[in-house]
Amino acid sequence: MNCPIIDCHCHVYPDKIAEKAVESIGCFYDLDMYYDGKASTLIDHGNEIGVSHYVVFSVATTPHQVHSINSFIAETVKNSNGLMTGLGTLHPDSDDIEGDIEEIIALGLKGVKMHPDFQKFRIDGEKCNKIYALCEGKLPVYLHTGDSRYAYSNPDNMLPVLEKYPALTVIGAHFGGWSCWKEAAQKLHKYKNFYVDCSSSFDWLSPEETLELIRLYTSERVLFGTDYPMWSHKKEYERFNLIELTDEEKENILYKNAMKLFSIEKI
Repeated sequence: MNCPIIDCHCHVYPDKIAEKAVESIGCFYDLDMYYDGKASTLIDHGNEIGVSHYVVFSVATTPHQVHSINSFIAETVKNSNGLMTGLGTLHPDSDDIEGDIEEIIALGLKGVKMHPDFQKFRIDGEKCNKIYALCEGKLPVYLHTGDSRYAYSNPDNMLPVLEKYPALTVIGAHFGGWSCWKEAAQKLHKYKNFYVDCSSSFDWLSPEETLELIRLYTSERVLFGTDYPMWSHKKEYERFNLIELTDEEKENILYKNAMKLFSIEKI
């Protein structure tokens, strides 16, 4: 089956710092990174599997990086000839969360991406409440979720967020809980405002286990993503196609859900 593909999970960096940024991520996870983190490399290798569109972002590890990163993502999108949609970043320690969100909207970015493990905050912490309240009903919030090494974004951290902000659209990367995939699905699948992506999961889950997770969340709330620059586009897509999904389920995951969530009008 051939259908459009939107890669929803792509970290990109300015060319002059890309290799250093990617090296830092590799050290954090003790993994060899597959690509160099440049936007041009993303497109080159996405073409190998027929990616039609990319959702790109980067994460501010300190508050003073927020403006420069959001400006860079907006410029990258502008120069992509319609191939990219961008998400902004926020940092809970910023002195002007409201202004940061206004800038994200003014730049035409379509959501917010945060990484609790890199940014060192609990997603259910008091600092995040203002972010969620301001984004509720306006911008989807895309979060790295899960890691048994930390207590920042595991399923029990996510539960109070979904309970308190039912109109907030939340996307949990890595099936809602990296390294605790099944626990996350059991606890979080009932929340209709909670979506997940399948990135950085196929190395640890069989096609049968992955299918079970998709059926719990339903295909209407799962996104395809490669976690560029971490993994090979070709291998991730091959692994996705090992999952025994219906054509309708594949279409939802590969592009339809992303178009709806990120207001992508044309691919």
